[in-house]
Amino acid sequence: MNITAQQAKELMDTREDYVILDTRAQDEYDAGHIPGAILIPHDEILEKAESVLKEKDQLILVYCRSGRRSKLAAEDLVKLGYTNIREFGGIIDWPYEVVK
Repeated sequence: MNITAQQAKELMDTREDYVILDTRAQDEYDAGHIPGAILIPHDEILEKAESVLKEKDQLILVYCRSGRRSKLAAEDLVKLGYTNIREFGGIIDWPYEVVK
């Protein structure tokens, strides 16, 4: 399910049990990411997700740089049986705090 950056921020501010998933490359993550985000590059989701993301029904907020890789990652997560995925596009559209 696609949501806006504003909707994602509202969930982050009002919920406790969620994961923010950055699906970019390590160097992009290091250059700046959303506070608290964990990194699993989109092309490693199928191999790594289940060892990192233990609860398949936990709220997972997914983003990348522009929205293409996060969409692919969200589709892969659904294939793996995750049920509460919210994809909110790219960090280029994120008007809130970023950790560098």
